[in-house]
Amino acid sequence: SIILKGPEETPASVAELIRCYVDAGVPAGVVNLVYGVPAEISEYLIPHPVIRKISFTGSTAVGKQLAALAGAHMKRNTMELGGHAPTMIFDDADMKSAVKMASIGKFMNAGQVCIAPTRFLVQEGVYEEFVDQFVKAAGSIKVGNGLEEDTRMGPLVHDRRPGAVGDMVDDAKKQGADVRLGGKTADGPGYFFEPTVLTNLTPEMKIMNEEPFGPVAVFNTFKDTDEAIAEANRLPYGLAAYAFTSSMKTAHRLGQEIEAGMISINHLGLALPETPFGGVKDSGYGSEGGSEAIESYLETRFVTTAAV
Repeated sequence: SIILKGPEETPASVAELIRCYVDAGVPAGVVNLVYGVPAEISEYLIPHPVIRKISFTGSTAVGKQLAALAGAHMKRNTMELGGHAPTMIFDDADMKSAVKMASIGKFMNAGQVCIAPTRFLVQEGVYEEFVDQFVKAAGSIKVGNGLEEDTRMGPLVHDRRPGAVGDMVDDAKKQGADVRLGGKTADGPGYFFEPTVLTNLTPEMKIMNEEPFGPVAVFNTFKDTDEAIAEANRLPYGLAAYAFTSSMKTAHRLGQEIEAGMISINHLGLALPETPFGGVKDSGYGSEGGSEAIESYLETRFVTTAAV
C-alpha cells in the first residue's frame, strides 16, 4: 500500500503514523509512506513498473486525473470518489427511528464522511414533523473537544473547511433558503462549524450540487415516489443513498431504480467490512469492501492442456 501525504503533513506526524503501524505488528515494507507533493508523487509512482494496482479515495476531480493516468499505463484502479447522498423519508416511515439514525449519520465526524446523508427528501405529509424532530436532535449535539465525555461532534479537518462550508450556507441563504439551525462557525478556537439545518432549497443552489463535506443537512419535500427518485438521481454522483419506509414495495423499487452503488433502507447498513463499498457514475467504480474488494487485485488466467 502507498499512502500519499500532502505537504501540509509534518515529518513528525508521518513518523508517528509509522510508529503506529510498527506497534500494530505490521511487517516492515508492507505499508510505505511517501512524503511530498501529491501530484508529483502520483505522476512518478503510477507509471512505475513496480506499481500494478491503484486505489484512491478522494474527490471526483482528482480521481478522474488519477484514473486517466492509470489508464494510460494499463494499470488497474479502484476509485472511491465524492458523493451527495439523498435520504428519502416517506410518509409511512417510523419517524422516531428515522430521525435518530438520520441525525447520527449526518453529523458523524462532523459530516466529513463520503457516505454522509446530505439531501433530505421528505414526503409532504410528514415534512414539518420530521424537520422539527431533526432540528431538535441536531440542536442537542454538543460540539467541542473530543476528549470530553459529553462531546458528540468535533472540528472540521483544517482551517479552510469552515470557510468553505460557510460559503455554501451563505450562497443558499442569499437565494432564499431558511436556516432552521446553526449556519455559522462555532464560538471559540478551532475549526468548528455548528450543526446546521437548511430548508426551502432549490436545485440551483451550490449546496444542492456540490458535496458540502460538513455538518449541514438540506431539506426539501416530495409528493410521490417518482418525484423522490427523480431528485435522488439528478446529480452525477452515485455513492450512497438512504431511505426510510415501512413499504416493502417502495423499498424494492428504490433498490432497483436509485442510481447509487449502495442504498441503505431503514437502518445505517453501509461500510461494513463484509459488504461491498463503492459507487457508480462520478462517484467512481470498484469496491473497497467485502469479498468483491479483492477481485481487482487478481488476474484471471486460463490454462488448457490437451492430452498427449
